[in-house]
Amino acid sequence: MSSKIFFIAFFVAIVAAPALATEYVVGDDAGWKLNFDYRKWSEGKQFIVGDKLIFKYTDKTHNVHRVNGTAFQQCMPPPESEGLTSGSDVITLATPGRKWYICGVGKHCVNGMRLAITVSSEVQPPAPSPVSPAQKISPPKSFVLMLAAMTFFRMMMA
Repeated sequence: MSSKIFFIAFFVAIVAAPALATEYVVGDDAGWKLNFDYRKWSEGKQFIVGDKLIFKYTDKTHNVHRVNGTAFQQCMPPPESEGLTSGSDVITLATPGRKWYICGVGKHCVNGMRLAITVSSEVQPPAPSPVSPAQKISPPKSFVLMLAAMTFFRMMMA
């Protein structure tokens, strides 16, 4: 009986893992601050709908404004918006497309406190890379997943 529970949990973990949202602390340990390269920070990251951006900074020193592409290029926070100011702001990426964020304090945006990302509706497969002969021998992930699913259903039927 315990082996059935193990296989059920294993199967659910394999199937559910890709559906989990990722939380990104913008700037990692550096946080949201001056003199940081947020373009470089975002390179290679794949943002998908449901992921969260967490902006960590000293409150009253910085803020976060979501802006459009033009305001991003001009570093112009919207006048009607107060922006986020908690020092630990969480933004859930709810829709796909380009997203732009800036700090609206003084010339902070001009000095690098701005982030532009692209949000996808689903996880995109990584670009193919050259395959070594050793890698060609290992079974593809889809085969491993299929084998796990067959084992799970076999255990359920027993």
